[in-house]
Amino acid sequence: MAHETPETPTDRTATLLQAARAWLNQDPDPETQAQLRALINAVGDGDTAALSNLHSRFDTRLAFGTAGLRGEISAGPNRMNRVLVSQAATGLATYLLRHAAPGVTPSVVIGYDGRKNSHVFATDTAALMAGAGVRAILLPRLLPTPVLAFAVRHLDASCGVMVTASHNPPNDNGYKVYLGGVNNGAQIVSPDDKAISDEILRVAADEHVPHLPRASYETAEETVVQAYIAETASIAHTPRAQVNAVYTAMHGVGWDTTRRVLEKSGFDLPTLVDAQIAPDAAFPTVAFPNPEEPGAMDLAYETAREVSAELIIANDPDADRLAVAIPDLSSASGYRRLSGNEVGAILGWRAAALATADASNPGALACSIVSSPALHAVADAYGLRFVETLTGFKWVSRVPGLVYGFEEALGYLVNPDSVRDKDGISAAVALLSLVSDLKSEGTTLAGYLDRFSEKFGHYASGQISVRVSEVSTIALVMTRLRESPPTHVGRIRVDEIDDFRWGLGDLPPSDVLRIRLTDGSRVMVRPSGTEPKLKVYIDTRSTVGTQVERRAAAQAALDELDRGMRALIE
Repeated sequence: MAHETPETPTDRTATLLQAARAWLNQDPDPETQAQLRALINAVGDGDTAALSNLHSRFDTRLAFGTAGLRGEISAGPNRMNRVLVSQAATGLATYLLRHAAPGVTPSVVIGYDGRKNSHVFATDTAALMAGAGVRAILLPRLLPTPVLAFAVRHLDASCGVMVTASHNPPNDNGYKVYLGGVNNGAQIVSPDDKAISDEILRVAADEHVPHLPRASYETAEETVVQAYIAETASIAHTPRAQVNAVYTAMHGVGWDTTRRVLEKSGFDLPTLVDAQIAPDAAFPTVAFPNPEEPGAMDLAYETAREVSAELIIANDPDADRLAVAIPDLSSASGYRRLSGNEVGAILGWRAAALATADASNPGALACSIVSSPALHAVADAYGLRFVETLTGFKWVSRVPGLVYGFEEALGYLVNPDSVRDKDGISAAVALLSLVSDLKSEGTTLAGYLDRFSEKFGHYASGQISVRVSEVSTIALVMTRLRESPPTHVGRIRVDEIDDFRWGLGDLPPSDVLRIRLTDGSRVMVRPSGTEPKLKVYIDTRSTVGTQVERRAAAQAALDELDRGMRALIE
């Protein structure tokens, strides 16, 4: 009987070097060429660190999924680079051509932000998709993600591609894909993601990037941007009072479009955080360009103190998220950033009041399963449908009859007739309009939050995020919680545990546990979809007593559940 000879470390290294040289031979980027060539030479000299580095780039491939692609800009199939993007663009073009109606030429609109390589990835995509036979339209300049999401519907395109890594670290980039037609310009979901991925993998296996056909593409007129500005400005009425606000773009692309929307809406322009207002791929003033991260809003707080601002609004670098801060004398900075759940709830209240003005079509409010149940209370109070979805706006945006949706990670969809994705610019306009109305009535956003607690109950939310060195640790924790379900979390008794592993209700399968407690609190546990983290979301509510008593009770339950969950998972 013949036996296969086991592969030796020398054989594995030879195979790895062969793959690296093949990749190098099709790489059009001088920077990643030089990087990879240096690694290959170092491995040849016996450098073990270089060998490990090469394995991390070539042993696996950056997976294309419902979030598209996202990763560090560097050489190799497990990184973002021109080879990977070229393969993705050609595979996506093949998918569009296969799914086009007979005699119809599919189309794609492509946008890009101010990150490193965003423009070159976008132009590569446009040229390659045009070369494959798809009508390719490039947006006229670097623009926010919501403008691209709008353009897919506005131009009735078959597909949209946005080159962005949103609020990831500076050396990351990514590739978000939207589908038109029956998908209404929403981000891709299963099974389309798998079908596109299969085409990309076929291109990677069979095609040589320098030989892929390229062709000329169109550049969209500025009228696309003007249409987005007009639609977004229309969600606010003429301001009843002007608001003394501060704005930061977090070194991203949000300001120019936001400025034009605010001017058209009739709002005074905010004071700018000058050091963060222009696009800068290095993100020099922040350790991490995400408004949720500690320290990211410090310059905004400093600017706000100088002008005694009533409100701070911040977009993340591609302007699909919105962060909000309000004056708070108890804080060392003088301001408090509201949680995504707080902003989501109050924008939901505004949306519900507007929606029920049209009794013929009340529609639905929607949020992800890890976002605050406060929106459910709003929907019930206004006779609207409430829908929970899996995490991600690819799901929230697809809810039938949607009038408003949000996700706790600073994502809000206030204009679903125009954009089927989270939009930090339209959310900023909606919030400014609300604050303007409140100011004309002699109150503030802080006062409005108190009114929310009085009307719907006080909701408190918290999050635990445990980073692990071994991803397998997360699976072990999830298995332990399933096989030995807790009877209590801290001192609060568990009523029921819902396992989403096989799907639940109308929701597709997902690796999520929902723990319901006797006091009405809720705990969600799930692995992060983008990082080696286990994430726990805690939501509590109190409807008894004064507003102060409700706040204290909800916070006490939150603290108890936080301690209890840490004991269970850490």
